[in-house]
Amino acid sequence: MNTKDGSKFPKVVIIGGGFGGLQVAKKLSDKPVNVLMIDKHNYHTFQPLLYQVATGSLEADSIAFSLRKNFSDQKNFRYRNAEVTKVNPEKNTIDTTIGELPYDYLVIATGSTTNFFGNKDIEHFAMPMKSIPEALNLRSLILQNIEEAVLLNTKAEREPYLNFVLVGAGPTGVELAGALAELRNNILTCDYPELEKEHMSVYLVDFLPRVLGAMSEQASKGAKDFLTRMGVDVLTGVKVENYDGNEINFEDGRSIRTKNVIWSAGVMGVVPEGLNKNIIERGNRIRTDSVCRVAGFSNIFAIGDVAAMITDETPKGHPGVAQVAIQMGNHTAKTIMQLINNEPTAPFKYLDKGSLATIGRNKAVADLGKLKFQGFFAWMIWMFVHLISLLGFRNKIVVFINWVGSYLNYNGGTRLIIRPYVMEDVQEKTRHLPKTN
Repeated sequence: MNTKDGSKFPKVVIIGGGFGGLQVAKKLSDKPVNVLMIDKHNYHTFQPLLYQVATGSLEADSIAFSLRKNFSDQKNFRYRNAEVTKVNPEKNTIDTTIGELPYDYLVIATGSTTNFFGNKDIEHFAMPMKSIPEALNLRSLILQNIEEAVLLNTKAEREPYLNFVLVGAGPTGVELAGALAELRNNILTCDYPELEKEHMSVYLVDFLPRVLGAMSEQASKGAKDFLTRMGVDVLTGVKVENYDGNEINFEDGRSIRTKNVIWSAGVMGVVPEGLNKNIIERGNRIRTDSVCRVAGFSNIFAIGDVAAMITDETPKGHPGVAQVAIQMGNHTAKTIMQLINNEPTAPFKYLDKGSLATIGRNKAVADLGKLKFQGFFAWMIWMFVHLISLLGFRNKIVVFINWVGSYLNYNGGTRLIIRPYVMEDVQEKTRHLPKTN
């Protein structure tokens, strides 16, 4: 790519429009480089609020923002709507669905997808939630199954349609469990007078001994207490054995009849073809050096969820959170300019700004360094941080108005089945999911 005056500048190609990719492109604004971003979606997804799309609290377009619009004022930026099929390091090119494209510097910011740990039955029948299309599928499934329960006569018949099992008690599982509990406690009997809230059950399951395992003991205990008081059955230290679409079985012999299993028990990196398998670490992540360069290469970088920077301080790599991707994006943009200018580079250092998780109305937990908060104050911090992090003024206003409306009347959101969900669609899709290494 050339700038408008026809000058030749190094080509920086960014694969992925997530938090990390956005930050690289933003920090290269007004630099003597040409930036090309490639993503199969022409929008950035604010993933922390996907669970609210899945439960009908927010519409999908309120957490998505056009990549082209976001960079409309950046003269050295271009975007292409495409998928990358292979990296060709020997030629400094990538193969895409729109042809072969050259690069001088390549940034792999492809993020992660759901990890089913090789269990094909769970992969077919459980619901992931890593993208807007998946969140919309989940919303349709939830509402369709509640509608189906209305048509049935006995509690036993309704049970599998109204049992919701969330596997994985990290932030996604905890927040989604809280949202479903609020749907049951505040909305179910209003929207569906034929049902009683006692008919609907929400289970949060994890093989680890506590919820929010990456946060403090205080946050974990607080989150579990909030969930329990909201009526969520929290099952920790429990491992899933199998799921056939009608019943989920655990290794300790217990089982739950359900048509609603939501899987957030693990993620794996989305790695394009063409890289040596020897540099792929656990979790399908690409091994990098201390400046985010892919091991063995001088001009290819990996950042965010797909990167594994293994050091003495981070023997398992960095956590898969937005702040890691953002800070790696900042550092990578700086490093690319240092390499172009033949300047020395500096190692990446992650600054942990803390962790937040919301459980529901007036209920959240926050670990901000040595400061630990729970309840209403933590909930206000959570809302503020997420609002200011959303792209686009309109999105901020729409989300804020939705939250205020939900807070005032306990019955916000639309809960529309716009696109009916059919299980066969997922079965077809899973044939193309990346495999773990």
